[in-house]
Amino acid sequence: MADLAAALRGAVPGLTVLDDADVMDSYRRDQAPGLPAGLPAAVAMPEDTAQVAAAVATAAAYGAPIVVRGAGSGLAGAANAVDGCLVLSTQRMNRILSVDRAERLATVQPGVVNADLRKAVAEHGLFYPPDPGSYEMCTVGGNAATNAGGMCCVKYGVTGDYVRGLEAVLADGSVLRTGGRTVKGVAGYDLTSLLVGSEGTLAVITELTLALRPAPAPPRTIVAQFDSAAAAGAAVTAVLASGAEPSILEIIDATTLRAIEEWQPLGVEATTAAMVIAQSDSPHEEDLRRIEAACAGASEVIVADDAAESEMLMQARRLAYPALERLGATLLDDVAVPLPRLVELIEGVEAIARDRDMTVGLFGHAGDGNMHPTVVYPHGDAGAEVLAFQVFDEIVALALRLGGTVTGEHGVGLLKRSWLERELGEPARRTQRAIKAALDPHDLLNPGKAIA
Repeated sequence: MADLAAALRGAVPGLTVLDDADVMDSYRRDQAPGLPAGLPAAVAMPEDTAQVAAAVATAAAYGAPIVVRGAGSGLAGAANAVDGCLVLSTQRMNRILSVDRAERLATVQPGVVNADLRKAVAEHGLFYPPDPGSYEMCTVGGNAATNAGGMCCVKYGVTGDYVRGLEAVLADGSVLRTGGRTVKGVAGYDLTSLLVGSEGTLAVITELTLALRPAPAPPRTIVAQFDSAAAAGAAVTAVLASGAEPSILEIIDATTLRAIEEWQPLGVEATTAAMVIAQSDSPHEEDLRRIEAACAGASEVIVADDAAESEMLMQARRLAYPALERLGATLLDDVAVPLPRLVELIEGVEAIARDRDMTVGLFGHAGDGNMHPTVVYPHGDAGAEVLAFQVFDEIVALALRLGGTVTGEHGVGLLKRSWLERELGEPARRTQRAIKAALDPHDLLNPGKAIA
């Protein structure tokens, strides 16, 4: 372990290298509970692509695994260290290199925080849409590595829809450039899309060229409370069939609403079984009216009159996960199902929670079928943690039975490796492993994650 740290200091001038065990402990894992995390041999904090390339080449010469870490906000264990690895922290690669208003492009390093990028491009009258729930701390490189989404996905899509090109370091330390600044480009295989969502298993992303959009109109918000999950699901379907283009379309179940109300009362009716929150940033009033009409079956509908009130109404959604965290330890799931099966997912999760006598809150992106069931259990209770993972597995199995996927935006990491095997057919598994072997023949990049 000491040899690798010393070699890095000698081979990479100016590179910050940490090898104190107590200091490195804070770089061992992401936010996913109950998953293994090894002890790194060293933590390196490069500032540019040249330092990353030299660090990767040095680690490869020692046969040391390489685990890339952004903000550590992930929820699948994809950034968890393995014993004897080099953790490459991108926290010092945090520069916005350029913003081009005419081309609507930003070029950034991977350690730029999502919210900081949004604020920076807003000064140019532009908009970067991907907005993971942790956008105030998560980094753009981590977003690209997991192809993260967020609440705006229903209208604007996920991170990969905005990655025009990448600079990345391969497992041998060589530097690869994919894509470019052009709007169109179909020369050869689409390596940009291959690296987006690869969770650090194929290359280390060191620079991103991101497409931007013109800043939208200030959003208006509608909150609708329903007496049944079925009625809420019907409203979601009606919104999408109405011709409206909601920029946000979220749903929160009764368990989560109760947790929010007990913590920060918002006036939610005790009989509310589900809440739908919709937002429109269209300049056309008709868009908002269509959404409101689609929610006609609600017991109560509130429409914001201005941006400040819209932000206030969005509070319920922003409080969902923190409110559940207050109840105990949490295991946050991430599954997606076809939109016609959304109500079946909600009702199925409720049934699993009843059968197992566990608290499971459900909230998420109703507009694209991506939901976040959250299993809550007592802190420090090993038996309850085992049961929580069993409930988690039952929910993932339910999503697959409904024609869905084991992850819509959080990634596979360590948490869902076995479920990925079940979702993919053998030809897909064989192809993905062949790609991994071609780009990383010695299995040094984030070994054991995603495609194990």
